Amino acid sequence: MNKDFAVIHPDMPVVEASGKLIKKEMLGGPVIDSDGTLLGWISEQECLQVAIQVVYHNQRVASVRDIMRTDVLSVGADEDPLRLAQQMLLAKPKSYPVVDKQKRVIGVISRRQILKMLDTKLAEMSTCS
Repeated sequence: MNKDFAVIHPDMPVVEASGKLIKKEMLGGPVIDSDGTLLGWISEQECLQVAIQVVYHNQRVASVRDIMRTDVLSVGADEDPLRLAQQMLLAKPKSYPVVDKQKRVIGVISRRQILKMLDTKLAEMSTCS
């Protein structure tokens, strides 16, 4: 789990959120309120769509609230990594916000992090043989 994720708020301009995702090298990030509670998710794809509108069509600048997804799948910190890996193989998100019992975001986990964990396990298994 990555605890150093892009902090994105619903009233933030999309171009600012996009910059935060780029800086943290994230495909998307959780949208949170002032208490850190999960409100939604914004991805590079949504940011790209708005950036095109602003740059090429000189349209208004949208806020994160205007384009964020609110039907967000999240996982708990105690989630079974193998179950999550299997879920990621389906038509599910590539990244998930990790939340505590109060639905406050404590991190983000991606396919790459799951793959790294599995790669470490495979390396351990090969040295034990």
